Amino acid sequence: MTNFDLQEELQALQDAANYNIEQEHDIRSMEPRDIDALLQRAVGAIVESSDAITDPEVFDILRSMLKHADAIPGILMSKLLDAISSGFVAQVDAAMQDLDHEEQQVYIAHKAPIEMYAFLLQWFASAAENVKGTDEEAATALPTKSRKGKGTKAGNPRPTAKAKTTEWTWMAQIAPTLSLISKVLRLPTPKLWPTTGEKETFIGCLTRPAYHVTENEQYMKSQPIKLGVYKVICLAVKHHGHGPAAQTSIMQSLQYYEHLSEPMAECLTVLSKEFDHNQLADEVLREIAAKSFNAQDTKGPKHFSKFLVKFSEWAPRSVLKQISLLLAHLDSESYPMRMAMVEIIGVLIRELAVSDDLGTDAQQTQKQVNGLYDLLLERTLDLSSYVRTKVFTVLGRLCDLPVKFPKQRLAITRAAVGALDDKVAGVRKSAVALLVRLVVTHPYGLMHGGLLGLSEWEERYKEVVKELKKVEATVGGAVGMEAGAEAAEEEDGDAETQEEEGDDAESSSTPRKKKRARSKEVGEDSENDMDVDQEDDADSIMDEDEPEEGDGTPKPKKSSKAKKKEGQKKRKSELDIATLTNEQAALAALESNQILHLRLRKRYYAEGLNFIRQVEDAMNIICQLLGSTNKAEVLEAMEFFRVAHEYQFDSAEMGIKKMLHLIWSKDNSSMSEDGKELKGIRSRLLETYRSLYFDALPDMEAKLQVNRIAKNMIELTYGATLAELTSLEEMMRYMMDDDQIHGDVISKLWQVYSSERPLPKPQRRGAIIILGMLALARRSVVTDRVEVLLKIGLGAQGKADLILAKYTCVALQRLNGSAKKVKGSLLDKNVRLEMDSPVFRKLQDTIEHPCRSRDWFGMAEQAINTVYALGEHPDVLSNNIIKNLTKRAFRRRAKPAEEPAKDPDAMEEDPPVEETQGDTSIAQGSTQSASAPQSRPPLSGDTGDAFELSQLLFVVGHVAIKHIVYLELVEREWKRQKHEKEAADRLARKNADDAADKEGEELDQVAGNAEDEIGDRIAAIRETELLYGPDSLLALYGPLLVHICGSPQIYKNKTLRAAATLAFSKFLCVSSHFCDQHHRLLFAILDTSKDPNIRSNVVIALGDVAVSFSNIIDENSSELYKGLSDGDLVVKKNTLMVLTHLILNGMIKVKGQLGEMAKCLEDEEPRIADLAKLFFTDLSTKDNAIYNNLPDVISHLSVGDHAIDEEAFQSTMRYIFSFIEKEKQAENIVEKLCQRFRLSEDPRQWRDIAFCLSLLNFKSDRSVKRLIEGLQFYRDKLHEETVYNRFQEILAKARSNKSANKPDNELNEFEKILEDHKRQGEEDQAFEKRVEGKKAAAKKKASRKSDIRVAARKKQPVVEEQDSE
Repeated sequence: MTNFDLQEELQALQDAANYNIEQEHDIRSMEPRDIDALLQRAVGAIVESSDAITDPEVFDILRSMLKHADAIPGILMSKLLDAISSGFVAQVDAAMQDLDHEEQQVYIAHKAPIEMYAFLLQWFASAAENVKGTDEEAATALPTKSRKGKGTKAGNPRPTAKAKTTEWTWMAQIAPTLSLISKVLRLPTPKLWPTTGEKETFIGCLTRPAYHVTENEQYMKSQPIKLGVYKVICLAVKHHGHGPAAQTSIMQSLQYYEHLSEPMAECLTVLSKEFDHNQLADEVLREIAAKSFNAQDTKGPKHFSKFLVKFSEWAPRSVLKQISLLLAHLDSESYPMRMAMVEIIGVLIRELAVSDDLGTDAQQTQKQVNGLYDLLLERTLDLSSYVRTKVFTVLGRLCDLPVKFPKQRLAITRAAVGALDDKVAGVRKSAVALLVRLVVTHPYGLMHGGLLGLSEWEERYKEVVKELKKVEATVGGAVGMEAGAEAAEEEDGDAETQEEEGDDAESSSTPRKKKRARSKEVGEDSENDMDVDQEDDADSIMDEDEPEEGDGTPKPKKSSKAKKKEGQKKRKSELDIATLTNEQAALAALESNQILHLRLRKRYYAEGLNFIRQVEDAMNIICQLLGSTNKAEVLEAMEFFRVAHEYQFDSAEMGIKKMLHLIWSKDNSSMSEDGKELKGIRSRLLETYRSLYFDALPDMEAKLQVNRIAKNMIELTYGATLAELTSLEEMMRYMMDDDQIHGDVISKLWQVYSSERPLPKPQRRGAIIILGMLALARRSVVTDRVEVLLKIGLGAQGKADLILAKYTCVALQRLNGSAKKVKGSLLDKNVRLEMDSPVFRKLQDTIEHPCRSRDWFGMAEQAINTVYALGEHPDVLSNNIIKNLTKRAFRRRAKPAEEPAKDPDAMEEDPPVEETQGDTSIAQGSTQSASAPQSRPPLSGDTGDAFELSQLLFVVGHVAIKHIVYLELVEREWKRQKHEKEAADRLARKNADDAADKEGEELDQVAGNAEDEIGDRIAAIRETELLYGPDSLLALYGPLLVHICGSPQIYKNKTLRAAATLAFSKFLCVSSHFCDQHHRLLFAILDTSKDPNIRSNVVIALGDVAVSFSNIIDENSSELYKGLSDGDLVVKKNTLMVLTHLILNGMIKVKGQLGEMAKCLEDEEPRIADLAKLFFTDLSTKDNAIYNNLPDVISHLSVGDHAIDEEAFQSTMRYIFSFIEKEKQAENIVEKLCQRFRLSEDPRQWRDIAFCLSLLNFKSDRSVKRLIEGLQFYRDKLHEETVYNRFQEILAKARSNKSANKPDNELNEFEKILEDHKRQGEEDQAFEKRVEGKKAAAKKKASRKSDIRVAARKKQPVVEEQDSE
């Protein structure tokens, strides 16, 4: 076949179905045996001579089989490929020999066969995809024939053939085929194809199988195939001028195939590094740089960005050459391209920083790095949060570089701190992670070991400033000093660097785990602060021009000094000759060297302080991030505080304490944005606390380990608030349940608690607090040490330290087992003690012990709690305590006037109490007239001690509230006993006859009635007997409490009033009858009391009363809202929390006062605003709660006495309207608000209503129609500019709606009507103003004439003056 034209054949093959073959065989109609025979004929010819391919018959057989490849079994395709491959190899080998030794006429004959083989091979590569993998009929029929005469058994061929066919796949043949193509590419193509067009056609045909293979993602996962493709492309580009075609193919691959981004980058890397050919990579990068991507294109930018990032990682120098062109993509509309550029810049900075290429200029490299860092920092303000996140991720990786770039690090720190306020959680998380990396890799570990306590660094800075001033003062004039400095620099070289290296050889930049004692904070000197800040940028100790050592420790540099002194050398040499002797020069050199060293240290401290202050400034914001709803962000904030604590930042303790509250988080793992599994917050918290406080340190004795852990546990309680202690208790319980606390640590805590040595009070308190927490999980912690608790906590030590006694009582409460009540269960698993136990005797002694400290109240509360938690009959002991305290409070005193000096209960009797927290006496007259027993008015000569009366009333009130709880336990016990009896009765009746069963049903009904009777009986005791029974002790104190609380002008002692109010509040929770009679007194106290503590307690008490008797408080609920406008923050916060609880739980109904809650959304105090937002968020989950109350809220805040300013109104409404999501609700609101225009006369109210209308989405055409229908109500208000603008906003929203039935015509008409009415309204307003002006002028004229007439009557000179006018 001499007229074979490769270009034409390839063109014709594009439409394979209509490809014309002269002697085409109808393969589809042939039997497999006949196809095999046909193939054997062609194969035989090729085996005899590879030139047989030029025989039209042979060539047409092969083409026919390829055209109908989908009808040919896989085994025959295997034979076909073998035939083509072997013929191709033979032909190429022959051509190579002839090319070396023969003339042109000889080797040119190989051109046509080689082209034909190449044509068949590329056709095979595309046709092989359609081949049947297995065809059992053909597989079983064909090999049988081929095996005749080989002596094999008859049964053998079938399984063998089956195995063979199943094994053959095109994928297995790809690698050898690519290897064959690579071999063919060794041919010197210019000799065989002298014209460029022919050569490009042949190379294109030869490489097409390689590109075809790349399109299949599965094939590209195979390493041999991938390497084969790379080799084919690289050989074609390197030796055969395939570059332009390869560039086109690569660009198309990147455009359409996502999986080819990395392989194409790897291919170009191989071409560049192994084949030393960079031109193709440069051209591809230039073409990508010239491309533009829009924001709507999602696939293209993603593919190209992935390619660029991978290529920059593998061949950064190639990318660096083209970076000036690629930077155009930093302003691309497509954020994936901007992200790619950010990553590329990070790779290039790393490459420049770690490169040790001696051929490059260090100054030029530094300039490049600075420019790249500036580009990265600019991108921290990118519009896309994904780009901002990527920037901080890249900067975090750059922190690990051995070269620290200190100036850039400070700028990076500033950017990271600024990003903590970002709206997107992912950006904030990345910023926190970057701060962690900045701290861990900080370059300030050269001196002092790398810890970063602000107060210590400030001390060091002040010391070096002081020392520097002192040394400078000893040196002579400025000229001499400069000369000496120059001499020292020339003679000593790097003396100061060597000195610092010697001083700090043992220092390390990583923090020591062993905790050191903190030094006292030194107050900051404002002048020094200014000094630090000024020197920060100008005099950086770590100059970026010189890279640091690999260990990350900075070395002081002298380049800046050298620059400053270049111009001074000539003058200095003249001075040396003229004025200085050798001794003076040596002395000056020594002093100058010392000054230089001190200046370097000063700048070193200045930079360190700058970094520390920036991180310290971030602490408060990161503390807030601990409360984020984004789990990944919370985990990153926790890691930050763990690292900050290890490096001993001053404010890290704040975050570690706040982190403790995360123990209440629901612990479930989740996936992060990058696909990694995130640990649960609680487990990360426990891990963090263990690593900081409870894990054993290496190389420490066991005894010291135990001491350290126990000490850390105790220190966690120092200065802890009630909330922190509650969270710490939960953590300790969790750890104890998980057996994470060793018995030796518990023993050590007991040792601290029971020590006879005079320990600091917080230490002993901390030990019993922790022990009480551990006992919550395991009762045995305290059961074996009850005697110790009684001896220490309720003995002399406890009486001297009432807080210790208080926490001892808490620990004693754990003796009952602290079993949680199971819902619906009547079983009480708590352990109770007999009333003759020494525990109760000690508790009684502790409560009744004479004392003047306010800490007594907290101790007494827990002591009574202990009595009711452990006692079988706590009412007996409570009776005795109340009677004894009553006797003490109301006993007669012989000399009342001298009582303060000779009071038997005064402080002299209890000297250790003076050491408590400072409340050792009662201000404003602790001894004062008190009422006589019960409610009789005071008799002459009868006086009492206000503090003792306060103690009595406190105990009475607390016993009353605890007794309610005790009655519930009694009720539960009675019901349990009844159930047990019923169960026994049922068992006895089990085998009875039908009559007995019927009788049993009647008994069950009786038993059910009996259970109801138990509940009624207990309720009756609580209602009528506790506060009104003839034998009730508490009944005696009700009138007394009412009298004291209702007579503030008589009983002025603060402590007494507070105790009486608290007890009175508790009495109100006991009986609905008592509550109904006296609850108004509580509201009166809330209104009139000047003590914020009393008001705060009353608000909480009202919440408790509302829970007990909701109908009584609900009638007066409006009084509760007054606390929201209280001047005291605590009162306001408690009121908001109480109302939130009552409203959300349905205890009280909202009657139009929701506006007062809405005011709190704009409160100046962030905690109040956050609580209000939380309330409305939860309220929005209730059915239509916000929607139903919205009109009242708008009225409340817009007009009247409660109105707020417009700006606050708009901000509040914007938040509340965010919960209106149902379209039906929006329609109704539109109608209601339009009708409001009709009744409003105040322009302020018009503006407010229009603003509220503009907050709705107007998604449906019904909302728009309601608005248009209400035109009659607001058309006369449109002359108000703000109102008209709001309606324009509504029109814009309605038009942006994409619904199918959008009323465009109606909207256009509505807009015209609005404009007409606005114009008409403005004209009316102008007319009214003119009329009013004329009326005013006429009135003025009339009054003037009357004045003239009056003046004329009085004949005054003013008449003449008026006439002349």
